[in-house]
Parts: sequence; C-alpha cells; structure tokens
Amino acid sequence: MRLESAALARERVERRLAAILAADIAGYSRLIGADEEGTLARLRAHRRELIDLKIAEHRGRLVKTTGDGLLVEFASIVDALRCATEVQAAMTERNAAVPADSRIEFRVGINVGDIVVEDGDIFGDGVNVAARLEGLADPGGICVSARVQEDAAGRLDLTFEDLGEQRLKNIARSVRVYRVRLATVESASKLADAPVLALPDKPSIAVLPFTNMSNDPEQEFFADGIAEDIITALSRYPSLFVIARNSCFSYKGLSPDVRQIGRELGVRYVLEGGLRKAGNRIRVTAQLVEAETGKHVWAERYDRDLADIFALQDEITEAVTIAIAPAIAEAEQQRAMRKPPGSLDAWAAYQRGLWHVSKCTPDDNALAQKFFRQAIDLDPTFSGAYGGLAGAQGQAADFQGSLSSAEALARRAVALDGADAEARSRLSNELRMLGDCEGALAEAERALATTPNLASAHHVLGAALIFSGRPKEGLASLERSIRLDPRHPRSANRLMLIALGLYFAREYEAAVQAAKRGIRSYPDFPNTYRWLAAALGQLGRIEEAKEAKEALEKAIAIAPASFDMYVRGRVPWMRVEDHAHMLDGLRKAGWQG
Repeated sequence: MRLESAALARERVERRLAAILAADIAGYSRLIGADEEGTLARLRAHRRELIDLKIAEHRGRLVKTTGDGLLVEFASIVDALRCATEVQAAMTERNAAVPADSRIEFRVGINVGDIVVEDGDIFGDGVNVAARLEGLADPGGICVSARVQEDAAGRLDLTFEDLGEQRLKNIARSVRVYRVRLATVESASKLADAPVLALPDKPSIAVLPFTNMSNDPEQEFFADGIAEDIITALSRYPSLFVIARNSCFSYKGLSPDVRQIGRELGVRYVLEGGLRKAGNRIRVTAQLVEAETGKHVWAERYDRDLADIFALQDEITEAVTIAIAPAIAEAEQQRAMRKPPGSLDAWAAYQRGLWHVSKCTPDDNALAQKFFRQAIDLDPTFSGAYGGLAGAQGQAADFQGSLSSAEALARRAVALDGADAEARSRLSNELRMLGDCEGALAEAERALATTPNLASAHHVLGAALIFSGRPKEGLASLERSIRLDPRHPRSANRLMLIALGLYFAREYEAAVQAAKRGIRSYPDFPNTYRWLAAALGQLGRIEEAKEAKEALEKAIAIAPASFDMYVRGRVPWMRVEDHAHMLDGLRKAGWQG
C-alpha cells in the first residue's frame, strides 16, 4: 500500500498560484534576416548583462526560452512588475545609440493565475493569457491583466492605462487589459504638448545628451561633456542652426522618437549617441538622423583607451564634429535635388548650385551659376549665395581660360555677414587669384580664428601658402582640409593643389601619385593632367615618357584655352620662379611651346 501511495503521489499534478511574465522580441524575423550573427550576439549580451541578472535579483525563475521569447515565473506580482519595468528602462538606454532598424525591443505581458508545473515547465490558462498580453504590448512596452493591476496599485509607483475588455486568441473569456505607462513614456508625452516649431532657413540640428550605458555612474559627466562640447563646436559653423544645450538636455533620460524631437525643437537633424566603459577602454557611438523621415544619415563608433579623460573628450568631440558637418551638407544637397526647380527657395537653390559646382564640368558649372543667381534673386541678403557664385566663376576659368575677378561678390558676402567664416574663406581665395597672397593669408586666418575646423578655410590657407613659396606648410593645411571634409564638392581642386604643392617642393614621385588620385576621381578636371605631365617630365624616366606625353595631350584637349592661360601666360597668383619651374617640367614631358 505504501508503494502504491507513493506512486500516486508522484503522478499527482503540481499546481500553484504564480505571476507569469511572457516576453518576445518585436520584429525578430526581420532582425535575423538582416543580420543573424549580430542579432544573436546582441541578444546573448542583453541576456548575460541585464535580463538574467534582473530575473535573479527579483527572485524569478526562468522557465524556458523560445528563440525570441522568454517565460518567467515569479512568486510575487510586485517582483514581476519591478523586473519588467527595470529591464525595459535599461533596454531603452542600451538602444539609445543603436539604429532604429537594428534595435532589440521586448514586448512584455504579465498575468497572475493558477499554473501546472511538469518537468520544470509550466502550463495552464494563466500562462496562455500572459502570452496573449505580450502580443498586445508595444515594442519596449508592458501589458498586464486586471488582476495584476489591482494587486500592484498603491504598491508600485506606476501608472496604468485602461485598454478595456479584450478578446484574446484561444482564450474563452474576455480579459481586461492595462498598459503600463513607463516613466520615459510619461515624460515624453508631456513634451508632446509643446508647439510645433517651423524649420529655420539653414540646416538645423539638436545634439541629444549622450547615454551612459556602462555600469559606472561616474561616466555620466563624461557623456554629458561630449554632447556639450559637440554643441559648442557645431555652433561655430555659420552654415548651421544649432539648438542650445538647455533645450537639448530637456530630453535627458527620455526616449522620444526623433520625429517628435524634430517637431518640438524645429530641427531637421538629430544627433544621438552613447558610451560604454569596460576596464580601461571606452566606446562612444554616435548617429545622425534626419528627423522628418527617421533616415540615418551617418553613424560611427570610436574605441579609445581611457588614459586622459579630458584629452579623450576633446578627441572624440572633434572627430564627431568634423564628420557630421560634411554629412549634413551632403544630406542638404540631396534634399534640395529632390525638389522640383520651380519650388526652390533661396537655400535650396544655393544647395543645388553647390551640387552642380561639385561635378567640376563646364555644363554643371554653368548650371551652378544659374542656381546661385536664383538664390540671390530670392534673397539678396543671403551671403552664402554670393560666395557660391564667386566660387563658380572662379572654377569657370579652369574650363574657359579667361580670368574674371569675383572679388566684388566675395566682398559682398563678407559685408552681409562679417562673422561668416565661409564668406571670408571665399574672399581669401579671390584675393589670392588677384595675386594678393598676403591679403589671402590674412582672410584665411580670420576665418580660422572664428571657426577652427572649417575645411574651406584650411583649403584657402593652404593655397595661399603654396603660392607664397611655402609649399610644405601649404600641404599640411590642405591635408587638414581633406581630413576635415573628405567628401567636399571641390575636392578636385584640393587634390590638384596637393599635386602642385608636392611638385613645387620637388617631390616629383609623390606629385605623380597625388595627381593620379585626383584624375581617378575627377577625370574631366583639366588642371591635374598638367601637373601629372610636369612631374613625370621631371622624373625623366624613359618608361614614363609616353605617359607624360599622354597627360600633356589630355590637359590640352579637355580645355585648350585654360592650358594657354596657365602656361603660355602667367596667372597673377603664380610667382615667376614657380611658373618657370612648371614650364621646365612640361618641356621635359614633350611640350614644344
């Protein structure tokens, strides 16, 4: 009898009352399809560093995992809710610097009921309801049954939104469902009442406070410091409208949608990021998002040793700043190109002018001048349009072989906005083309005094130094210009100037390589072929004689009038000795002039 009773006891079903938490990942199939290994690695990290620790902390038992899902049993409703809200809040922080389409976001459902326990697994109506509640939750959200809401009310500082009676799949009775209003959602909803602001007439950006994703609270000041320094650095760019620190930091601790931020702050772009410290290493991530569409314009990650935290802060601030300013400029040009010409405003016309001038062809240069003039007609006080037109007219000389001073346009741009470093850079270039290298150097230095990271200012400084007989210094400035803005639309001229500077410095091998880089990127730009021919001529090697002759013929064929202007004559900005040096190389390449 005793043996029979024991067998019956083993067969008896174990039942108990429990709080059940069911969770799954929103869009799991899409994430796996896009990046299976990366998604699984991130999920394992979230489990190891956050979820499993929180389950243990709140005395839960992980019953099982189901690929993208979790089933957890708690003895207490309070423990289950605390675990869920803390995990979701932490996931919001961990996702802050992750592109929206790559984020792992959990949906959570919590129910309380009678469960059946068998071989460590749990079954029953209570489990099924929790799973259906999870399906009603938003990504990053939590839905609970009425029983959970009743037991938690007054015991936890949470707000519940009544979703009413819901018919759940394969559940015979209707269930009253509540959505948990997390603190981040609550705060964001208050901001939603703010008025929608109109976009300013230039590219606008808000830099959100960077998220400290490490377990070290002392890194909070470092995260804030990076964001503050980026705001300060971007504010020096006259072409940008930058939201002040206090407005940006009003979103600290929240996780609002970038579209909402764009509407509330009246900006087209939002920069967000985060940092994580591990040992003596720190990782900072940043991403630039177009607020209206949610499209990612640029993203980067920086890994550094945590030796001198303030030097590190300066280094990362500079790296981010010099990367996103060109990214914004490129995004603005693409946005302008999507608009039909008949609806262009002054800024969009200006951007279209920049797009065409960047192509470095005669036809595009003519169109660029047309759009810059259109911008001036639409807004005669817009200094950028005058500077753009001056630059396009200067580039026309490379194709047409006729010098036409755009000094008046550049001076008009400076007169309209003396603090515009871009305008002073343009004036520097025009003064140099008139042969006033001393004045060009002064204007370039004035531009850099107000905007140290302005690529165009380093460009014109480099050109003025080279033509003043200081090619080594000029090359350093040009390299700095390209480092600050590697995708600048006038890169054809910058690459040509590097080849020219190396030639003047008698570094002919390096000049050949620099000229070839420029030609590969801009095969229709004529001036670079001239310096390739001259450098090959100076090397005087038989095996390169044919290549030198071909480069010379190409320079003449693309723009014969330009070749005559630069070679048979002597442009005002080139010293007599430098012109003679150029002619010597061209004659050695086969020129018979």
